[in-house]
Amino acid sequence: MSQDYHNNPQLAELALGKSVTYSDQYDVSFLQPVPRALNRNMIGLSNDLPFSGNDIWNGYELSWLNVNGMPQVGILRCAVAFDSINIIESKSFKLYLNSFNNTRFESLANVKSVLENDLSHCAQGNVSIDIIPNNEFNQQQLHIPSATLLDTMDLTFDEYVVSPNLLKSNRDMVTHEFLYSNLLKSNCLITNQPDWATIFIKYSGPQIEHESLLRYLISFRQHNEFHEQCVERIFCDLIEHCHCEQLTVLARYTRRGGLDINPFRSNFEAPYPDWRLIRQ
Repeated sequence: MSQDYHNNPQLAELALGKSVTYSDQYDVSFLQPVPRALNRNMIGLSNDLPFSGNDIWNGYELSWLNVNGMPQVGILRCAVAFDSINIIESKSFKLYLNSFNNTRFESLANVKSVLENDLSHCAQGNVSIDIIPNNEFNQQQLHIPSATLLDTMDLTFDEYVVSPNLLKSNRDMVTHEFLYSNLLKSNCLITNQPDWATIFIKYSGPQIEHESLLRYLISFRQHNEFHEQCVERIFCDLIEHCHCEQLTVLARYTRRGGLDINPFRSNFEAPYPDWRLIRQ
């Protein structure tokens, strides 16, 4: 995957992994798009996508000034539609949010409107924005998953190379399961920095062998790909190799630079509420 980055001029121009000048005055020019098609073409996806969903971004370092110069803070929730033309490059998103720090806005509604317009333009698709104000921070609660944890198995590993051939299912036994693992780790496509996530898989169809699924998820440990791309790869591999009839894949990533990214893909259900897990 790193080879693809260095040979691709659309990715080589990104601010990610480079020294940049920060600004504390509003500047939309920081935002940089990454075409979703770059990865989708690699895994054989066409315009007729086998899933729907969104990417929920949570921003914990959003701040601006009111008309009197009084600092304001909020928690940003940003939902980017799965069928937007672009994903929003994460470092550019952070730089863009930093540019609000010493910028005066008339109201919270004004901040929300600016964010929604700018991010929708960058993504070239639907982006919805919510801002949790300071006085509502204490109302936020952690989510405790009501799914089966895979991580109790003690397995042996010699290498960490993504291989969908690790996946096994029993076509003679049809079931419905909701599984999760805290052991998903991949690396940033450009900087090679680690990305950590809890991944949820809900499916109906031939029963997936749990050991094979955990081995497959752990095989991403040295894999270089953006968050959204990893989730779509996992979704497609489970459909192809485990013959899932109904499938949801959700990854809740830990934050970096005050932002976490949470891609949701499903062929049968709507996106879940914005769960916040213990590592988030």
